[in-house]
Amino acid sequence: MRRFLGLTVIPVIACVVLAGCGSSKPAPAATPSVNTNAKVTVTGGFGITPEVNIPKLDASNNLTVKTVVQGTGPALTKTDSLVANFALYLWQGKTSTLKATTFTTNPAIISGTLIPGLQAALYGQKVGSRVLAVIPPAEGYGTTGSSELGVGANTTLVFVIDLLKAYAAGASASGTTVSDGGDGLPTVTAEPGKAPVVTIPASSPPSTLVVKTLIKGTGPVLAKGEYVIAQYVGYIWRTKKQFPGGSSWTGTPFGFIFQAPQPQVIAGWDTGLAGQTVGSRVLLVIPPSDGYGKAGASSAGIKGTDVLVYVVDILDAFARSPVG
Repeated sequence: MRRFLGLTVIPVIACVVLAGCGSSKPAPAATPSVNTNAKVTVTGGFGITPEVNIPKLDASNNLTVKTVVQGTGPALTKTDSLVANFALYLWQGKTSTLKATTFTTNPAIISGTLIPGLQAALYGQKVGSRVLAVIPPAEGYGTTGSSELGVGANTTLVFVIDLLKAYAAGASASGTTVSDGGDGLPTVTAEPGKAPVVTIPASSPPSTLVVKTLIKGTGPVLAKGEYVIAQYVGYIWRTKKQFPGGSSWTGTPFGFIFQAPQPQVIAGWDTGLAGQTVGSRVLLVIPPSDGYGKAGASSAGIKGTDVLVYVVDILDAFARSPVG
C-alpha cells in the first residue's frame, strides 16, 4: 500500500462540500416563487441514518436551512475543522437521488472553503446538531455545476449533516509529556498549538520500525476500523528535513480508517499506532518496508531506501457509524 498521507480517503465525500471541487460562478438570482425547498423533511435521531422526504416537485431558488436537532456543544467557526456524518441528495426537476452518505460507513472531516450554502448552514451551528440544508445552484456550484459530482446547472443539493465534533486550528495532543525522544532517536520540540519540530541525529537510522510515545493521552486505545483524526509532521532521515506535503498543520487534521481492510495509510502507521491512546503524541521511525517500499514516493522526494520520521498527534477516534 503506497497511499500518500494527506490524500483524501473519500474523495467524493470531501469534494461535495468544498467550493474548489466544482465550478465557480454563481447562477443569477431568480424571482422568488413558492418555496418548495421548505417542503423537504427529515426524520430520525442524531447519529443514525436520516429518512429524507423530498417532494416530487421542482425545487425553488430559496436557500433553506433547518436545525432538525439542536446540539449543546460549541458553535462551529470558519477556522474549525468539523467531523460529521452526512447524506447528500441531488434534486433535479421532480426527481431526487442519494449521491453520497457516511451514515453507514465512517464519518468524514470537513474543512477548507465550503460552498456558500454550507457556509450559511453550518457556521454558528452547535456541535451535536443535525442540520438540513437545501441549497439552490446559486449557493452551490453555480451555472456550470460539477461534472465530477454529476451536478448540473439546475441541480439543487440536499444535505443532512450531523455535527459530531469540531477542532480549533492548532489542535494537538492533550495528554502528559513523557519523552522528547533522543538517545539515538530524533528529538521533538513543540510550542502549544504549533507543529512539532523534529531534529534528526547524524547517526544512521534504525533498520526496523521504532515507536516512541512522547505524550501519553488519557483517551481510549485505538481500535481497528475506527475513523482516526490526527495531526502529523513527516521528515526524511537522510535529508533531516520535512518532505513536501509532510504536514497536516499547514491545512487541516487528517482523517483515516485505522487498520482498514484496504489500508488507507502506510503500514508503519497501522502497526506503530496500535495500542496508542487518544490524546497521545507518537514518534514513528519507519523503514522503507513499512513505508513506501523500494518504489519510494518521488513526488515527495522519498527514495526507496529512505527511512521516514513521523510525529503523530492522535486527536480523536470514532467508531463505525451505526446503521439504522
